[in-house]
Amino acid sequence: MPQLLSVQTGTVRPVVMQGRKVLTAIRKQAVVGPVPVWPLGLQGDEQADPAVHGGLDKAVYAYPSEHYPRWQAARLQAGLADIDNGLPWGSMGENLSLQGLLEADVWVGDVLRFANCSLRVTRPREPCYKFNAAMGLPTAAKTMALSGCCGFYLAVEQVGSLQAGESFELVRGQRGLSIAEAFKAKMFKHLR
Repeated sequence: MPQLLSVQTGTVRPVVMQGRKVLTAIRKQAVVGPVPVWPLGLQGDEQADPAVHGGLDKAVYAYPSEHYPRWQAARLQAGLADIDNGLPWGSMGENLSLQGLLEADVWVGDVLRFANCSLRVTRPREPCYKFNAAMGLPTAAKTMALSGCCGFYLAVEQVGSLQAGESFELVRGQRGLSIAEAFKAKMFKHLR
């Protein structure tokens, strides 16, 4: 059964990226205990650019923990292994670090049913330049895009709460478009 390893939130703050000051909330921090889930996401979580992040269809961002070793290896190869305490959960900007559920297993419309709330899968994440800066790797966004290890956004179907360590059930939707297929289609469109 899939499991929620960690829950993270972040606040908007200015950081210097690529020589300029930008606002971002990509650096999420783990939350201990139950976290309230509202229609627009987790209590205490913010988004710097609501045109790209957040909203009803992108209220919560989930990322498979199985991809972390790939990023740890890339950072080690770049000499960044000890910077910022490695890669704690939330380093991809995710609210939910999941185990046992990859992009190929998830379809638009599927529901993640937790004990106290339900979240519906809406679309894959499209990484941007802020991800490069957060990872300390100039090609991180491109690497994520080419690998398809992007995670996915969730809409809140039933408000409630989440807590690290709880299991959840994947309730299948109509199975029209997988997250992996949706991401490939978006990348193909951008490359044309």
